[in-house]
Amino acid sequence: MSASSELETTARRAIVCLDLTNLEDNCTEADVDTLCKRAQTREGSVAAVCVWPRFVAQASGALKGTGVHVATVVNFPSGAEPIEDVKLVTEKALEAGADEIDLVIPYRALMDGDPEAVERCVADVRKVCGSAPLKAILETGELKDAALIRDAAERALRGGADYLKTSTGKVSVNATPEAAEIMLHAIKTSGSSAGLKVSGGIRTTEDAKTYFAICDDLMGGSWAGPRNFRIGASGLLDALLETLGGSSAELNEDSY
Repeated sequence: MSASSELETTARRAIVCLDLTNLEDNCTEADVDTLCKRAQTREGSVAAVCVWPRFVAQASGALKGTGVHVATVVNFPSGAEPIEDVKLVTEKALEAGADEIDLVIPYRALMDGDPEAVERCVADVRKVCGSAPLKAILETGELKDAALIRDAAERALRGGADYLKTSTGKVSVNATPEAAEIMLHAIKTSGSSAGLKVSGGIRTTEDAKTYFAICDDLMGGSWAGPRNFRIGASGLLDALLETLGGSSAELNEDSY
């Protein structure tokens, strides 16, 4: 297969695994409308859009019947909010139409010597989520140490996380191939059916290709589909569409 064909294959794989994201502090209702329109392209729909809790109802209404899920974030980005507040925000988001919850674990508590806080937090929010998938954000760029990342991953899995997610995208170091490998090893060793979400700094089709290669190598070539693998990004969709031979505007013009 030629290099260009490989990138086109990657782009098609990545679009359906994409959590198209806008978590900018200045995000507006108009921005969310644009995000939802971009979620459906001639090359297929993304897996989900990820927005602040205050925009969940709007996104849910805009995407009704499309098959695109609405994800939102809680305990974000600090990972340090009181658990009762986190549970309340989660509950309200689900009532507003959220399909998936991305939870920042209390990673600083883990770093400060209270590792049990991670499992408690994930387990508490897992109960609120019911059947909705729960993604545990480890903030691997802050944990840094491989042993800490592995510990966080294992504890989040024991707490009931449906996905392990690398990062908030709000710190200086976000997704890295090294962190993704550690998290995948934790999933594989545990025998869990959990998936992986890489987020932050993934901007090109080549970047996406790197993470698909890691998944294919460790988990098998059929594993990295939208059920098991997500990429959280805002600008990546444009790069993927350009790889497939068109501009973002051209390839989105038939969206609803």
